[in-house]
Amino acid sequence: MIGLTTYLELVTQDVWQERGAFLPEPYITSVTAAGGIPVLLPPQPAAEDVVDAVLDRLDGLLLTGGLDVDPALYGAERHPLTDPARADRDEWELALFRGAERRRMPVLAICRGLQLINVARGGTLHQHLPDELGTEKYCIGGGEYAINEVTVDGQSRLAELIGPGELDVHSYHHQGIDRLGGGLVPAARTDDGLVQAFESDGDGYVVGVQWHPEENPDDRRLFEGLVAEASTFSLSSALRP
Repeated sequence: MIGLTTYLELVTQDVWQERGAFLPEPYITSVTAAGGIPVLLPPQPAAEDVVDAVLDRLDGLLLTGGLDVDPALYGAERHPLTDPARADRDEWELALFRGAERRRMPVLAICRGLQLINVARGGTLHQHLPDELGTEKYCIGGGEYAINEVTVDGQSRLAELIGPGELDVHSYHHQGIDRLGGGLVPAARTDDGLVQAFESDGDGYVVGVQWHPEENPDDRRLFEGLVAEASTFSLSSALRP
């Protein structure tokens, strides 16, 4: 059972237009194709008992992409191009991640999810990469994913999942990691030095990627890795007294 975080957005269906829980289908099909059962987790009040009740029923957590993390959470002034704050989502997902960490539940984080974990671990973000790197190659806009090459560290857990060396990935982000959070180690970079993936430096399973693996239906390895770890977590939980 894999929990997937979702957005609350204005959704149109026939004559109806309502704010509702929304998540692009590729996330869902990626989990099912990897053998997992996706459970959608819309933003809601992040009371500790609510978070515990949700996590009690899950074996793994997938923090999905979306709009920018509130810069106030890492003590920064808002850049003019940073998305409006989504406090409901930030609060809910931070609580889910911290609860999953306490349980040593496996976590995969994608794009915004990677940035959220970095902030949760005390790290910071570049709010607009073109200002820092002089390029818009990571977000070409118009709903079209850019293709960029990352280099996966051969000594990383990530390399065990998708192989070491160069890999073409789908990018759609204008923010990125500045200072890496505590307990996280880089697992992939681009040639400009930007961290494109990280993992936990302990024995817990926390893997974050800045790119969008759900957009590549020919490569489900990151989702298969999460489902495999979730299966082990489920078994170990069942065996605890």
